[in-house]
Amino acid sequence: MRNPRLGRTLATLLCSLGIALAPLAAPAQTKPARTELGGDSSLSILWVGNSFFYYNNSMHGHYRELANSLEPKAGFRGVSVTISGSGIDWHDMDTYLKPGLIGKYSFVPGNKIVFNKEGRQFDAVMMMDCSQCPVHPDLKPVFHETAKSHIAKVVKYGARPVLFMSWAYKDAPEMTAQLAEQYTIAGNANDALVVPAGLAFARAIGKRPDLELYAKDKRHPSLAGTYLGAATVYAAIRGKSPVGSTYTAGLDPELATFLQTMAWEAVKEYYGK
Repeated sequence: MRNPRLGRTLATLLCSLGIALAPLAAPAQTKPARTELGGDSSLSILWVGNSFFYYNNSMHGHYRELANSLEPKAGFRGVSVTISGSGIDWHDMDTYLKPGLIGKYSFVPGNKIVFNKEGRQFDAVMMMDCSQCPVHPDLKPVFHETAKSHIAKVVKYGARPVLFMSWAYKDAPEMTAQLAEQYTIAGNANDALVVPAGLAFARAIGKRPDLELYAKDKRHPSLAGTYLGAATVYAAIRGKSPVGSTYTAGLDPELATFLQTMAWEAVKEYYGK
């Protein structure tokens, strides 16, 4: 499923940002077939992943605050289901989507509980694999097989499937192209939208090499990295620019605006818009 002409897209983008690519066996497949989420709405999201999501008080919370600042009347809601160190195959999607369980009720101001309408609780389900699983020689087939299975269950449930393209390790920038390829292949094979968070990381680092998007372990995100991921999710899922959000997560407003811009530019570049 490789296309040499399309594969040059990512290489050109990263090279223009001064990011060297490690030699690959063949040109990467980097052009997504789906560039919009589709469906009636994307207000409620189930986030299925690992510590890359839950660091810094969870990306789904930052996404909600950022989205609400831009669309205050929309009513965004999200639930994060994460397992430390997990691969995509650790998650039981049948249980997550079972009626009457996850998403049954919500806490609202005043410490009150609102029982949500019965039936489908989520408009979209966003999934990510472990940080290296999609490109690990032993686990790459598991990623593709499980993504296919999970996505089929999400579609049957009546929600839109989304894959979250994670970022390279700080000391292994070649992972950017490798992860982008595998997530794009999986998205194209299963008609799922892919959020290019990894490409947003590469773009931001290319523009500001001294910007710290990583925790000390060079794997997990710093607060700025989590914020960039949330902004990229908004740009991809809502199809709108996050630039102008008044929610900064406590970051310097200038930095927040820069990260919003990098997210929007990465999404436009990846989707070819």
